[in-house]
Amino acid sequence: MKRLFILYVLIMFNVVVYGQDYTQKWNELYKRTEFYDTSGKMIGYAKYNDLFKRMEYYDAYGNLKKIESYNNLYDRTETKNSNGNLQQTRNYNSLYDREDVKDKNGNVIGYKKWNSIYNRYDVFNSYGTLLGYYKWNDLFNRWEWHEQ
Repeated sequence: MKRLFILYVLIMFNVVVYGQDYTQKWNELYKRTEFYDTSGKMIGYAKYNDLFKRMEYYDAYGNLKKIESYNNLYDRTETKNSNGNLQQTRNYNSLYDREDVKDKNGNVIGYKKWNSIYNRYDVFNSYGTLLGYYKWNDLFNRWEWHEQ
């Protein structure tokens, strides 16, 4: 369950920040997920901090970019910038069977939904336009983002 949560957090991070085709791979040596662009250059990585119980995202040079943690009180995942200011939140919408992404004011800016026909996660903006999708690559054992 922890690995699925980490995977989802990483996926949403790259959708918002990079908006391009990329690949993510688990690095067993450093215990982190690394993100690569289409040319194979590492553009960043994410690592779970057990002490603070949060996911921390860094650029390729090791600079902290953002933090994600679960808020039990509001039943949502919160994304904060490196200064600790709230950027966005994510929570499950049982009415539409999807996960909504909201800005710091509570406005829906997008959502992610499982597509059982193509076995992938489709990512939409607030207007319902498909932005891209995440597909599991069995050959390389990794998630891949494909932009529409």
